[in-house]
Amino acid sequence: MDMWSNLTFADLSFIANRNLLDLQKENPDLLVFPHSFGKYRDDVEKPHIFSLDNEKLTTYNLMGFIGRNSTQLTISSRFAHKDNNDYFLHYMLQKVFSVNLLKFDQTPSNENIWDFLLYLFPYYLKKAFSQGIYKAYKKEEYNDSNVKGTIDIKRHILRNIAFTGKIAYTTREHNHNNNLTQLVRHTIEHIKTHPFGIGVLTGDPEVRAIVSKFIFVTDKTYNNNSRQKIISTNLKPVKHPYFTEYTDLQKICLKILNHQKITFGNEKDKVYGLLFDGAWLWEEYLNTIIKDNFIHPESKTGKHRQYLFADNSQSIYPDFISRTDPKSVGDAKYIPLDRQHAYQESSERATSIYYKTITYMYRFKADNGFLLFPCQSKSFYETLRIKETDGTLKKIGLEIPQESGSLKEFSESMQVSEHQLRQSLAELT
Repeated sequence: MDMWSNLTFADLSFIANRNLLDLQKENPDLLVFPHSFGKYRDDVEKPHIFSLDNEKLTTYNLMGFIGRNSTQLTISSRFAHKDNNDYFLHYMLQKVFSVNLLKFDQTPSNENIWDFLLYLFPYYLKKAFSQGIYKAYKKEEYNDSNVKGTIDIKRHILRNIAFTGKIAYTTREHNHNNNLTQLVRHTIEHIKTHPFGIGVLTGDPEVRAIVSKFIFVTDKTYNNNSRQKIISTNLKPVKHPYFTEYTDLQKICLKILNHQKITFGNEKDKVYGLLFDGAWLWEEYLNTIIKDNFIHPESKTGKHRQYLFADNSQSIYPDFISRTDPKSVGDAKYIPLDRQHAYQESSERATSIYYKTITYMYRFKADNGFLLFPCQSKSFYETLRIKETDGTLKKIGLEIPQESGSLKEFSESMQVSEHQLRQSLAELT
């Protein structure tokens, strides 16, 4: 018990070895991204966040922050710098969520648990805006001669006692300026006050344009002092048959605006935090750097869906398929494939690493398959020839810099590694 106090050990024990889905159901302030956790299962992924056995804490495939009461645990990637700056995690988050930051403060604190929420805002904002700006019915009051609603007798008498040709009336109109778009506007204004908020809102041209549109449609009635009122009107989840993506955007906005209340609240023994599935994050990051030459099928949206059988009865979603013929197919692996001995080469677990990719190679008549993984050493490249066939399976490791003094320096080194990866893949297509 020398490592932790009794209270800390009790809090960690409560979380350890617990089924992740059960924890989420019991604790709404525990966010795991993506929501479809488990679809991106790698061999090292477990259904719980970490295990605790005889005071030995073992983490798996989740990264981020988790806490209970005053106990907080930061789960870094295995490439975290020795000074605890996890440049690799932040770099992947920025690439995937279209954020552009060169400086960040990762000093452990209650605040930076919810700073990670800011990474999610551009992602959800773009998804929601893909359906247009949310419209809702809103009561509007008029006083003119163009009556097109319900006459408001009381207001008419007060304003038009000497008849001037005007009638006071109310209408119910579809309007872009409503409680939900006001919530988005308040979130935008709150993010602007954050130390790296401008990088979140301006790092991507598409996000900049969307932010401008929300500011424009809400400018008429936006009032910084009405923030709590707007939050209250959005506590009920929005449900709309068309604007379906706005439900998640609403949740993220509320989390961002309520972060202090959540983190420092009085709900004793509740678990809170924000965790990212490392396998998913690695896959989506790779897509940002090779998408010009490879299709990335998406199981959630059905985009680029492929089929296994001739009657289209079985959907399949390879991680990557080359855009040109002859086809090559690839799989993203967030495991150290350069240290194969760690997986017992002769075991079923080891060979299953290759099964899916080889199946896709057969389906797409591809002689070339590849596995992409992050590695600590120099960029790794190994060719495995499939016996008695023309097929080859290549293990390609992307070098993750280990000696970087800043996020900017790390980013520059990563760009060199990414260029080498693209060159290696170009030889396959």
